[in-house]
Amino acid sequence: MNASAQSVSNNRHPLDSIFSPKSVAVVGVTATPGTVPYDIFYNILTSGYRGTLYPVAPGKRSICAVRAYRYVIDIDDQVDLAVIVFPAEVVDRALEQCGKKGIKAAIVISAGFREIGPEGVRREERLKAICAEYGISLIGPNCLGVINTDPAVRLNASFARRMPLAGRIAFLSQSGALCTAVLDYAREKQIGFSKFVSFGNKAGVTETDLLDYLHQDPQTDVILLYLEELREGRKLVEVARRVTRGPNAKPILAIKSGRTPQGADAAASHTGSLASEDPICDAVFQEAGIVRVNTIEEMFNAAILYAYQPMPQGNRLAIVTNAGGPGVMATDAAVSMGLAVPRLSETTQQRLRESLPATANVKNPVDVIGDARADRYQAALRHVLDDPQIDQVLVILTPQSMTDIEAIAHGIVGMAKNASKPIACSFMGAEDVAPGIRVLQDAHVPHYLLPEWACAAMAAVQRIRTWRALELDEPEPLPVDQAAAASILDQAPPGYLEEPEALAVLAAYGLPVPPHRLCTSPEEAAEFAEQIGYPVVLRVVSPQVVHKWDVGGVRLNLQNSEAVRSAFTQMLQSVRQAVPQAEIRGAVVRRMIPPGHEVILGAKRDPSFGPVIMFGLGGLYVELFKDVTFALAPVSRHSAQRMLQHVKAFKLLEGLRGSPPADVENIRECIQRLSQLVADFPRISELDVNPLIVGPRDRGNMVADVRIRLS
Repeated sequence: MNASAQSVSNNRHPLDSIFSPKSVAVVGVTATPGTVPYDIFYNILTSGYRGTLYPVAPGKRSICAVRAYRYVIDIDDQVDLAVIVFPAEVVDRALEQCGKKGIKAAIVISAGFREIGPEGVRREERLKAICAEYGISLIGPNCLGVINTDPAVRLNASFARRMPLAGRIAFLSQSGALCTAVLDYAREKQIGFSKFVSFGNKAGVTETDLLDYLHQDPQTDVILLYLEELREGRKLVEVARRVTRGPNAKPILAIKSGRTPQGADAAASHTGSLASEDPICDAVFQEAGIVRVNTIEEMFNAAILYAYQPMPQGNRLAIVTNAGGPGVMATDAAVSMGLAVPRLSETTQQRLRESLPATANVKNPVDVIGDARADRYQAALRHVLDDPQIDQVLVILTPQSMTDIEAIAHGIVGMAKNASKPIACSFMGAEDVAPGIRVLQDAHVPHYLLPEWACAAMAAVQRIRTWRALELDEPEPLPVDQAAAASILDQAPPGYLEEPEALAVLAAYGLPVPPHRLCTSPEEAAEFAEQIGYPVVLRVVSPQVVHKWDVGGVRLNLQNSEAVRSAFTQMLQSVRQAVPQAEIRGAVVRRMIPPGHEVILGAKRDPSFGPVIMFGLGGLYVELFKDVTFALAPVSRHSAQRMLQHVKAFKLLEGLRGSPPADVENIRECIQRLSQLVADFPRISELDVNPLIVGPRDRGNMVADVRIRLS
């Protein structure tokens, strides 16, 4: 059941009973230390929980000296949250008792549900039905549990080894096993959490419900998300856009693991073969403001910089180092990741000359020389922070025999407390620099083992900053002849539309389709060619022939009527030889389109995201270079423009080395119109316009080939 849809009678959010319960019953406790049921109860009991705790343990008088109850319905007082740890086969009975007791929230830790196969699926469906009947917000099943470090709550309803530190970061994970590793990693790095949630199989509360809740959580500044599957891709995008923009904006950093297997027919079109879940996730997450990362290290590197440092006003980075080599490496990494390493102002350089030895480099990176102590680091850091051309600073330290590592760390901490610009550090090494690293981490000054990692974190924060400044607009329907398209699509059988019908559908939605006709004889083809002018193209029409080139079903650059007649006859003979069973309807005759840049417009219906639109370099090169991008359909004007600018081929379209600019405005409109088409007609499962031949602005663009597959 979707928790956010529940009614709230007391102005409390439905998930408050999970995160801030006034009373908790652990249902299915055992008295054996080292077991999951016991450890969960013990964690709640000893973590400083501010509410009332009830163990439900049939056959036991007490657990850890706390009076036990046989059934949850035996508890006299109201219970806000039930943590159920019974074996999977009896969880439904325990959950139903919770419903009858009036408990409105439950965490089912137990495994043995959808993840084990058909029998588990049936069990999970039973839990969903009970939650729907009694209005229960459910976390799980098959999860680690929930942790809230808020001092007013102090709830550790999980079987994690210990309570994490309090902090400003919320962590949501579909994987319980990953959670235990993350908690251990975070404690070693002195990273604290506001909320920590393992949501398992998502039978009730989903990641979108949790994102909505955390958006309003005053303890949370940044949200981390680990996903293994996407069931509600559209909803995730809608919620993420609300969370990541506006006055209460909070960034979302996500890892999406796993790959969706492609069906045997996925390669039937370029769009089908290129639009696997992974590249769609990349593009859609970007449009939703979700910063996608690849590793836990990368995720936390960015999170601590955002959570504990000011937001930079730009991408300009100053580097302060006591070693030239790491400074150069950091510069290379920063520039390659989209950061700028500008020259410092003359005023700043003069101040640095006055504070540093004559051998120091006062440009950028600033090299304070290997024998630098704390005073020299502080002077350099103070001057670069004051430079109006600098937005953020990276401090690099390599341990020399005279380097007072802890003193330098304390000096950086002191300056970071009052700085309006973010400071990150990289004390390079291990044992020697460990005391200084501990000083930085205790004060929440972000530290990175390698300068390149710091640059990657800064680049991720820049993506957050850029997203918030991005101009967004809603898709606005363009004028189309939807009825004309419907008259074709609603009556067509499943499979590929024949080319004349597919072209008619595109024309109804305003795409630039050349004048054409389906001709059934050489004479008819020659007559129509005379009407439209030469040169012309012939393209075979047959339900059994999808890839026309492969069977000789295309003839180009025909200059006169005799050439048309001859090509028509020869083309049909070639197709019959290659595909003897082919039912040939004739050939489409159209004027040959002048040469131009070839781009592809495509669409598919994704199981997670619904209709998705694709744009990129087309023709023969689409599969080779895969220079494509995706967006959810329908797209707005600005989204279509971003799609254009995202691909490397955009430089060609703008006009490269003196070539005339292409009609980019029409491409943008074609993207919008095609996205509107696939959004309007759910039967369209795949669509390729490949290529759309793009000409100069004074000539325009034209559809050269199209395939539309209907479900």
